[in-house]
Amino acid sequence: MTIPLPFMLVMIIANLLFLSSKISSETNTISQLQPLPDGTTLVSEDGTFELGLFSPGSSTNRYLGIWFKTIKPKTVVWVANRDNPINNTNSTTKLTITKEGNLVLLNQNNNISWSTNTTTKATNVVAQLLDTGNLVLRDEEDNNPPKFLWQSFDHPSDTLLPGMKLGWEKVTTKGSLNLNRYLTAWNNWEDPSSGHFTYGFSRSTIPEKQMWNGSSLFFRNGPWNGIRFSGTPSLKHRPLFGLTFVYNADECYFQFYPKNSSLISRIVLNQTDYALRRFVWVEESQKWKLYMTVPGEYCDEYNHCGSFGYCAMLGKFPSCKCLLGFEPKSPQNWVASNWSQGCVLSSKRWRCREKDKDGFALFSNMKVPDTNTSWISRYSNMTLEKCKEKCWENCSCTAYGSSDITGKGSGCILWFGDLLDLRLLPNAGQDIYVRVDISQIGAKGGSTSRKVLVVVTGIVSSIIAILVIFVLVYCNKFRSKDVMKTKVKINDSNEEELELPLFDFDTIAFATNDFSSDNKLGQGGFGPVYKGTLPDGQDIAVKRLSQTSTQGLTEFKNEVIFCSKLQHRNLVKVLGCCINEQEKLLIYEYMPNKSLDFFLFDSSQSKLLDWSKRLNIINGIARGLLYLHQDSRLRIIHRDLKASNILLDNDMNPKISDFGLARMCRGDQNEGNTSRVVGTYGYMAPEYAIDGVFSIKSDVYSFGILLLEALSGKKNKGISYSNSSYNLIGHAWRLWKECTPKEFIDTCLGDSYVISEALRCIHIGLLCVQHLPDDRPNMTSVVVMLSSESVLPQPKEPVFLTEKVSVEEHFGQKMYYSTNEVTISKLEPR
Repeated sequence: MTIPLPFMLVMIIANLLFLSSKISSETNTISQLQPLPDGTTLVSEDGTFELGLFSPGSSTNRYLGIWFKTIKPKTVVWVANRDNPINNTNSTTKLTITKEGNLVLLNQNNNISWSTNTTTKATNVVAQLLDTGNLVLRDEEDNNPPKFLWQSFDHPSDTLLPGMKLGWEKVTTKGSLNLNRYLTAWNNWEDPSSGHFTYGFSRSTIPEKQMWNGSSLFFRNGPWNGIRFSGTPSLKHRPLFGLTFVYNADECYFQFYPKNSSLISRIVLNQTDYALRRFVWVEESQKWKLYMTVPGEYCDEYNHCGSFGYCAMLGKFPSCKCLLGFEPKSPQNWVASNWSQGCVLSSKRWRCREKDKDGFALFSNMKVPDTNTSWISRYSNMTLEKCKEKCWENCSCTAYGSSDITGKGSGCILWFGDLLDLRLLPNAGQDIYVRVDISQIGAKGGSTSRKVLVVVTGIVSSIIAILVIFVLVYCNKFRSKDVMKTKVKINDSNEEELELPLFDFDTIAFATNDFSSDNKLGQGGFGPVYKGTLPDGQDIAVKRLSQTSTQGLTEFKNEVIFCSKLQHRNLVKVLGCCINEQEKLLIYEYMPNKSLDFFLFDSSQSKLLDWSKRLNIINGIARGLLYLHQDSRLRIIHRDLKASNILLDNDMNPKISDFGLARMCRGDQNEGNTSRVVGTYGYMAPEYAIDGVFSIKSDVYSFGILLLEALSGKKNKGISYSNSSYNLIGHAWRLWKECTPKEFIDTCLGDSYVISEALRCIHIGLLCVQHLPDDRPNMTSVVVMLSSESVLPQPKEPVFLTEKVSVEEHFGQKMYYSTNEVTISKLEPR
């Protein structure tokens, strides 16, 4: 059969087109005769990287980019036209090479959206995507990297890949900068346009890697000291990565590379979090794993402590100190954790180059100051002694140090003017010598350097020992969230060693916005309570002892002791404490739903407490109290159980709080006696209020009041009901005797409650508020009563039915029932 020639030509052309399409989709190179249209891609020879047009997130804009081919979701590492996107998809959009040898991106109107703008002329130019992720423009016959006409590695976006250079080159004949490679963050995850957050090398004689937030310096790594960048201790141990740093008359750059060539890694600048992050790809989990974050600590923030101040990380929190020989410029602001004004020389008698006054103090393990106003000599024959002499001769020189700390050190850096951005780096950093009034630190000789030990966390030294002893005795301004053991007296015959989490006062002041009234949550007998947010984002509640409070150090210490030993889901967790001169603070986990009284006694908020929530709260309080009385390693009598001391978490679960008035009994002891009656009017059992006899049964009485309040939504404290002088207890008893207990239930519940459960709760409440302690059940029985349908004993008529009732016949003295709900620390019978 003879095939017609025209048909044969059509078949040949179709096959060629198919083959061309297949090749173009798999190739890593395009030429001047073979553009790359939208919808097709280049793939590196090893299949790691892919180049093409893409749309990030929900955006419809089209960008030319490079991404990891096999990693999902798509991880973009470079964007060409980030600030000039193509606003729709069109088959005519393409990447092509012009006859002048430039790589250009043409939009649907055939206008240039992006171009390499090379000035070097060449023929037979090709664009190739390399296995490193580098897009290069080169002569087809020349694969030599130094002769690349253009490469994407010289124009990074937000990502640094292994082998990429971060830094600059300069044309020495002109003395001006020619190329500056730095990272610029995306504006957001679906907008790769240039943000205002950048990272690169400073263009100075002492280059440093720096982050800038717009025009403000945000972070710096410190200068290269021969081993590492002085502000990056993490580079001291780098098992997975190596680095290259080059600095000479022509260029300054940094590179990283994985020591295992199969490891996939990238460094990304993120504007949302204002951080530089290194990730490694974990094949097993098919996820990126975070390996490093910079800045990693609050002390990394640029100039956190102002001039001549240094930052030290104490636990998770920053603390600023003045260098020895200096003092806060504004003591008032410094105490308030506003360190921006920094420090000034303590001595007013200091004179430059005056014997026995002018000298240098050695500070070790320091990130060296900002080098913006510095002079450097890298010559190895410049000794430290010569460096000191050079600084001594110039009264504007404020510090000196070695430029290279390799071996015994060599070279010299001099700093002039204020010393900025100092921080303490335990087991890292380097030595610097700061000009001070040497007589302030007891030096001998005008120009003699005297070594001053700087307190370093984790370094055992005599100064650390002295400071620890001082803190043990005074508990004063200890580092935040560190734990120390100290002996605390619980009662007259018992002294125990406890682990007490102690916070720095400056940290708590900062967390609460200096105890701002906007942060105030409420007020109790102890003092005001504030909401705060720690630097790590954790919300806290801070109880601050009022200067006029009737409670003091005993109650403060009491609460810390008990809360450090008690752990239960229905007890509030104390995170720590702080004593700073006259300030006494307790730090709790923050309860977002405040306290029970906030909901219970408010006509609008009480509607949020449906029957199931109220029942859950009642049961939770009972379980927490049972733990205190029976199940904990201590037997604790709370003595101040009330609605405002029941805190509610996110799920409205109750947590008993405020152990300042609590007392501990021996395992075989159920009661005690005190001449100092403490508690809250309306919740105190009669035997405790009059005779000072407290027991687990006095807590049961308080629980009974709480239970009745939770059922009725009303307070017990002397409010009259039904046009009589009855208080809440009397009101409940009257309705019980009249067989109309349903009238006692909070009206906002409507008919949503379970009548049998509600009546049983009223019955249990009346049993708990019996006049004689022996007639009250213990909490073990109460928990069983609440969770079962067993037959309950009949309650007796309670005492204290009226707002003012004489109980002389029972106690031989008279007392009046107060309407004041504020916790009292002493009650005298009348």
